[in-house]
Amino acid sequence: MSAFVVRGWCPDAWRPMAAGDGLLVRVKPRLGRLTRAQLLGLSDAATAYGNGLIDVTSRANLQLRGVSGSGWRVLVERLIALDLVDADPVREKRRTLLVAPDWQVGDDTHRIATDLLNMLEALPDLPGKLGFVIDAGAAPLLGDAPGDFRIERGSTGSLILRAEGRACGAALVRGEEAASLVRLAHWFVESGGTAVGRMGRHGAALPAWAAGEIKPAAAGTPIMPGPHLLGTAVGVPFGQIDPQAMAALAADTLVALRITPWRVLLAEGATMADPRLITDAADPLLRTDACVGAPACPQASIDTRTLARTLAPFVSGRLHVSGCAKGCARAGRAEVVVTGRDGMLDLAFDARAGAPAAQRDLHPSALLSLFGTD
Repeated sequence: MSAFVVRGWCPDAWRPMAAGDGLLVRVKPRLGRLTRAQLLGLSDAATAYGNGLIDVTSRANLQLRGVSGSGWRVLVERLIALDLVDADPVREKRRTLLVAPDWQVGDDTHRIATDLLNMLEALPDLPGKLGFVIDAGAAPLLGDAPGDFRIERGSTGSLILRAEGRACGAALVRGEEAASLVRLAHWFVESGGTAVGRMGRHGAALPAWAAGEIKPAAAGTPIMPGPHLLGTAVGVPFGQIDPQAMAALAADTLVALRITPWRVLLAEGATMADPRLITDAADPLLRTDACVGAPACPQASIDTRTLARTLAPFVSGRLHVSGCAKGCARAGRAEVVVTGRDGMLDLAFDARAGAPAAQRDLHPSALLSLFGTD
């Protein structure tokens, strides 16, 4: 297995991460929403200070690629002026919040998320990958999305506080939801959770007030490409937007753009029909994960996305093509997993990237022939 480097933190605007194509600068839109003016400003900044490419992450963040060391600080100042980044690096680090993207002003998700954003100063110093999820609609949408401390709808119809890795949660008092998240974050630190980094790996028994027995409500359906109550949803192949696709998103009728963790964007007040965006909910690229690959990532040894585009129509389930065993594009299992290793391909089934392979050291043409692509 090829060696790779595991980062113990996620990049943000104040702490960019080096990649093969330059610095990665992560932007966390407030409540996962950008106004049209913010979208246009972000697109201009991505082109002026990076290579113009923007990634949509599994935490509904946006990641600017190809930023130079000399341009990074000016870029951050532009993002602060757009109200997309906090001027205080500590607040920016703590603002790791994923919200159900179909929220409306005044509903439970909007109310609780706003309360938590107003309480960031009360949070302890937390590990960089740790995050909060507010999923307070009628049916949870974010059960498969990454998060450590969750507020979601329970099977009883009430809201519950649930720690990642626990099947059930505790009932909440209305108006105290955000304070309960802050309290649970302090317990995590005080009980030694920082040493393991994530709630799902923390084995300490929860305090009695957080250890409820209410199961989450039945999961709702994630937003898919097509018409939506708020506008139109479109998919982004592999979660990466180029400047031309960004210009299409910023149509004159657009009110705002909402980011989802499913590589789907929700355009408020606009209709979308652009060949660079996915408008068909049955498109196989929607169930295909592929990291940026070589040469943009120094740890990858294969061109992941060209291979994924070719292979996707021939795979009926989830496809994951990873440039190395780290598996950045998808943490969970997939029906078909292709992992690059020293320029060759390992093939596994119902597995994660880097899992023991059913077939090893395949040339791309040999792999494709196994799926009848000839």
